[in-house]
Amino acid sequence: MLVSKEKLGRQRQVLVFFVLLRLSRAGTELGPYSVVEETERGSFVANLGVDLGVHLTELSTRGARIISQGQKEHLQLNVQTGDLLINEKLDREELCGSTDPCVIHFQVLLEKPLEIFQAELRVSDVNDHSPVFTEREMTLKIPENSPREHMFPLKNALDLDVGSNNVQNYSLSPNSHFQVLTSKRSDGRKYPELVLDKELDREEEAEFRLTLTALDGGSPPRSGTAQVRVEVVDINDNAPEFEQTLYKVQVPEDSPVGSLVATVSASDLDSGTNGKIAYTLFQPSADVSKILEVDPITGEIRLTTQVDYETILSYEVDIEAKDGGGLSGKCTLLLQVMDVNDNAPKVILSALTSPIPENSPQLVVAVFSVLDPDSGDNGKTVSTIQDDLPFLLKPSVKNFYTLVTERELDRETRAEYNITITFTDLGTPRLKTDFGLTVLVSDVNDNAPTFSQASYTLFIRENNSPALHMGTISATDRDSGANAQVTYSLLPPHDPHLALASLVSINADNGHLFAVRSLDYEALRAFEFRVGATDAGFPALSSEALVRVVVVDDNDNAPFVLYPMQNGSAPCTELVSRAAEVGYLVTKVVAVDSDSGQNAWLSYQLLKATEPGLFSVWAHNGEVRMARVLSEREAPKHRLLVLVKDNGEPPLSVTVTLHVLLVDGFSQPYLPLPEVAPEEPHADSLTVYLVIALASVSSLFLFSVVLFITLRLCRRSRATSVNRFSVIEGQFPGHLVDFSGTGTLSQSYQYEVCLTGGSETNEFKFLKPIISGFPLQNTPGEIEENSALHNNFGLNY
Repeated sequence: MLVSKEKLGRQRQVLVFFVLLRLSRAGTELGPYSVVEETERGSFVANLGVDLGVHLTELSTRGARIISQGQKEHLQLNVQTGDLLINEKLDREELCGSTDPCVIHFQVLLEKPLEIFQAELRVSDVNDHSPVFTEREMTLKIPENSPREHMFPLKNALDLDVGSNNVQNYSLSPNSHFQVLTSKRSDGRKYPELVLDKELDREEEAEFRLTLTALDGGSPPRSGTAQVRVEVVDINDNAPEFEQTLYKVQVPEDSPVGSLVATVSASDLDSGTNGKIAYTLFQPSADVSKILEVDPITGEIRLTTQVDYETILSYEVDIEAKDGGGLSGKCTLLLQVMDVNDNAPKVILSALTSPIPENSPQLVVAVFSVLDPDSGDNGKTVSTIQDDLPFLLKPSVKNFYTLVTERELDRETRAEYNITITFTDLGTPRLKTDFGLTVLVSDVNDNAPTFSQASYTLFIRENNSPALHMGTISATDRDSGANAQVTYSLLPPHDPHLALASLVSINADNGHLFAVRSLDYEALRAFEFRVGATDAGFPALSSEALVRVVVVDDNDNAPFVLYPMQNGSAPCTELVSRAAEVGYLVTKVVAVDSDSGQNAWLSYQLLKATEPGLFSVWAHNGEVRMARVLSEREAPKHRLLVLVKDNGEPPLSVTVTLHVLLVDGFSQPYLPLPEVAPEEPHADSLTVYLVIALASVSSLFLFSVVLFITLRLCRRSRATSVNRFSVIEGQFPGHLVDFSGTGTLSQSYQYEVCLTGGSETNEFKFLKPIISGFPLQNTPGEIEENSALHNNFGLNY
């Protein structure tokens, strides 16, 4: 049977049940509960949490809800408080009509685990309807010879209420001939009968007008009135009489319209008009009026519409036979409707779990009820399901079934099942209903994300712009849906001093890696970290990969000259003997570059010289050597401008100025520097001022050095005797540089070159001569001081 769109919509409400069903309490009846009709929406009925013995928090977690059998949801459950509330104002007359008691059957369903409780709500009647007569005026024709205490039936009032709120008694307006008697039918309805208290005399009074009042038993009572007009007729002393006072008939519910139900017959001993009988339904109810009609001549009672066993089981009506003289008699027709198998089983889906996890055995997939309004075997059903499916159909409580998985499912083998369940009743002929539903198999998170590589190496050039895309990592997950949605994240680095968050960021959705700030190769050449990939399943699975970022050097640092220092202090002057030969090492320009690779490959070039061709600079090591033999006419002082250039792209460079002083010998304690001749004839005034300032500072410095040496010599002379002054050849300190004609000094002239400290590079500070033939012997304190001085400066010639 095709499932309607509305049912398909309800099927999409996914309800997950636990594997183990606790059905031990299933089918337990609750209540009964009662409520008065016309109670306002939201009114309290009962506390189901107390009745179920379930804690309030379990009502929500276990998915408690109300299942109504009808189309309307009359009740609602507040899972927060456990209160059963009225969902809409109840009208007992609309719900049950004349049926009393009025009972609404419903079930309480706990889904996790499954428990079903039968319950019923009884709707009590309130006196909200007044008795109403179908005819505002009734006319009776009573023969004048009617005996005392003779009763004449009157049409009763109708009251939609039931029980004590229905019509309880009738009263008649005061008069001298009649009183009303309240009688009761077999179905409990009360009807009035007019009783003659005093014989009538047509000649004395031919007509009576009486008021008939119907009172119900409500508080306060309601009433309805009708007028009774009594016409006193001349003698018609025989009223019609039926052959039977009660006719019982049974009619199958599938009887066609117009079928003969019964034939009633009455006779009247009178003749003429007084003996002519007409049959009518005496005050039929609305239900009877819809299905029955009587032929006034023949008394045949036929169906005007089909009866339905599932709607009304029986009908009761009075048949009146009235003669032409106004006399009447009545009988009762009791019609019982016989059930036939005219209703196929009706399937109502209460809960559906779709999709279902692939690794869940014995999982409740669906809960549904099967209703067949027929009776007996016509309402009993059996169920079958396809044999090739891994599902079992199990009966639960009355009319309820559960569909469970027989074994674990494999989504990769089959992701969808179209299930057809057939329900067949045991009636004749048998009717069946095919109920189809589609169950999807959902993926479970049993696969962790897998990176395309176990480790990644990314290269990024230094001085990059922030937010630069460094590269992308990628991981895939063989699961589907949310289980395959991968989120990337940076994991805490192993090195606690690495501020990873300030270096790299990652796009959690696509694995793009970005540089947070500009990187400096000289500060950080490489770093590594771990990246995690986590899926969105529950519980989430994750994996990680190692990412190594290598910073590529950029030529962003110019060469730095270590020697000679170009710090604006007194320039360092190199002394060269005029006897120096070709290739003599004058000095060496020492420079470094913070970059790496070819960006740190340095080359040296002589840009300018006071005397071109006199000096040469080796391109690879920065050594300044004599290019030719000195002549007597050579100027005593020279200035060289050396270019130090790296091999980067574009190359960066720095220039260094060297001062060379040509001397004839090294016998003087210190040779003051003469002023350097202007390099260019057209030097500007600023250069002249700088040279003058430099010369002044140098002179002051030299004077201080000479004074310092003199004081030292005097102190030594007082500490040692003159006899210990001897010249021992070859006992000079090994850290002194000896220049000869080939680039070293003779033993007769030795100088100690001292460098300043306090930085990574050193510069020449002063030149201290050691006089030949007067070796000075230092005290232990001075030896320790000189040793510390040498260690601090670190560069000696």
